[in-house]
Amino acid sequence: MNDRRNFLRGAGAITGAVAAASVSKVAMAALPEPTLRTKPDTAAPLAPDTGRPYNPVVTLNGWTLPWRMNNGVKEFHLVAEPVVREMAPGFKAHLWGYNGQSPGPTIEVVEGDRVRMFVTNKLPEHTSVHWHGQRLPNGMDGVAGLTQKHIPPGKTFVYEFTARRPGTFMYHPHADEMVQMAMGMMGFWVTHPRERHPLIDPVDRDFVFLMQSFDIEPGSFTPKIMTMLDFNLFAFNTRIFPGIDSMNVRKGDKVRIRMGNLTMTNHPIHLHGHEFVVTGTDGGPTPKSTRWHEVTTDVAVGQMRQVEFLADEEGDWAFHCHKSHHTMNAMGHDVPTMIGVDHRKVVKEITNLVPDYMVMGERGMADMAEMTMPLPDNTAPMMSGDGPFGALEMGGMFTVLKVRRDQKPGDYRNPEWFKHPPGTVAYEFTGNLPAAPRASHSGSGSMPARTAPNNSSAPRKPVEVQIRKPPSGHSGH
Repeated sequence: MNDRRNFLRGAGAITGAVAAASVSKVAMAALPEPTLRTKPDTAAPLAPDTGRPYNPVVTLNGWTLPWRMNNGVKEFHLVAEPVVREMAPGFKAHLWGYNGQSPGPTIEVVEGDRVRMFVTNKLPEHTSVHWHGQRLPNGMDGVAGLTQKHIPPGKTFVYEFTARRPGTFMYHPHADEMVQMAMGMMGFWVTHPRERHPLIDPVDRDFVFLMQSFDIEPGSFTPKIMTMLDFNLFAFNTRIFPGIDSMNVRKGDKVRIRMGNLTMTNHPIHLHGHEFVVTGTDGGPTPKSTRWHEVTTDVAVGQMRQVEFLADEEGDWAFHCHKSHHTMNAMGHDVPTMIGVDHRKVVKEITNLVPDYMVMGERGMADMAEMTMPLPDNTAPMMSGDGPFGALEMGGMFTVLKVRRDQKPGDYRNPEWFKHPPGTVAYEFTGNLPAAPRASHSGSGSMPARTAPNNSSAPRKPVEVQIRKPPSGHSGH
């Protein structure tokens, strides 16, 4: 928290103005100074010191964009630019984002605020910003070519509208969208209610993050923008486990988690140890009559989900996408299944020729966590991260909800691993085991084998089909 306060107090030392070559000094004089941040850790919430009060959110591995008040208008400055993002310790990606990071900083306003967004383009091509889910004038919607001109490189455009309804939203380009979103251009937007809202309860902790997917080959830095389905990195706020911070809360806290999906597939997000209710979408808060308890909610492409729960169980609880390939990092999708294949003799012969050769998956993919095979530079291991009991064998969209009775209100620091009370951890049994019941057959099935026409009990003889290939050079027509 002190780091965040110092960051804001020392804005002049760690923020930068857009280069004069991009925007003239006359134009810059009217702009709020753009605040930049490159650190990958989770910043403490930015408490409002001007404008209407609200309970701020915490952006997982991110931060909230400061603003200035100008004659009653809340002014922000977004800078679209190339960025370098550390996705996990030792692994960095060359992306496009806003104000030094991808995703860009979270924007927090209050229902009824008049908002003025200065957007400066420092990309090598034109761009725009679409304010996803907002009610606003059509000309401020940010669809380049349809509702506005493109923002050329080096230019600054202004968007101005009133935040008309509270909720969970996001922002992203609507210009060369396939490239720019694949490169990481997106950000979170939260509009807080102006007054007590019948469908929005106050909470003690309010976390936000966006889901992203990238295709970055091992040893590379830049995403492949033409990929449609076969992504190899799945991230929360462009961080992959073990680089994703934990969500640290006090036992008894009412917790809200807001998440948005800007990947190419849906993500069933699952929380261990607690039940939650979906209290909002990008359409607004959900009616209470539609809410029921879940432990998993599916977030489709382009959607936002807001879940709430009472953190009443102490421990280190997993929070992750339930698609198993989305909780591992690069290198895993093209590995053949070798489970049960004993090819030690073959390996010995191959290693005589290729000393670095290693078999993958002979006993299961947990082999990957034990490998010492050298990886290309700037490559995230497929499964990594250690817990108090050994390797976690996870990657990608995975983090931990840490619930502690002694976590002070407003304290977001990461506590040590949970100290389990005696007798509450699974343990090895060393006594005499009773026989375990096992399935004795695979089942008769609901459609038994067809019998011969004479009604005998003997099944029909199998039919052998012979296929003749046409002679070489024959067209086959």
